[in-house]
Amino acid sequence: MYQGSCLCGAVRIEIHGGISAIIHCHCSLCRKSSGTAYATNGFVALSDFVICSGQDTLSFFETAPGKKKHFCRICASPVYSSNTQVPDKIRLRLGILDSEISERPLSHNFVSSRACWDDLDAQLPRYDGYEPERALRS
Repeated sequence: MYQGSCLCGAVRIEIHGGISAIIHCHCSLCRKSSGTAYATNGFVALSDFVICSGQDTLSFFETAPGKKKHFCRICASPVYSSNTQVPDKIRLRLGILDSEISERPLSHNFVSSRACWDDLDAQLPRYDGYEPERALRS
């Protein structure tokens, strides 16, 4: 079982099954709805997806007929997407998960739409916290 929550903790979810087809999506819709270079999404069977709390704080934005992006209306955390053409699955935003998962991403998708500053193969320094220079800029 996997557990997750939104930023403010109002929405809490559980997944009683696996996550499939995990991808890093660089399309403009995912970039804009996440405010980041890409969104990491995976399919979850609707029958395995449980909203434990916060159902009343979930809202959605319909990007096209039948396609909805569901988010917490308190903290604006994206939670999942639904599509009436695939009624038995949701597309979960993996950033909402609090549990470690065993599944891994398969690919970077819509890379031709990626942000111009997003270098997929960047060999940038890596830190466990803030970059050391941050204290000098504060």
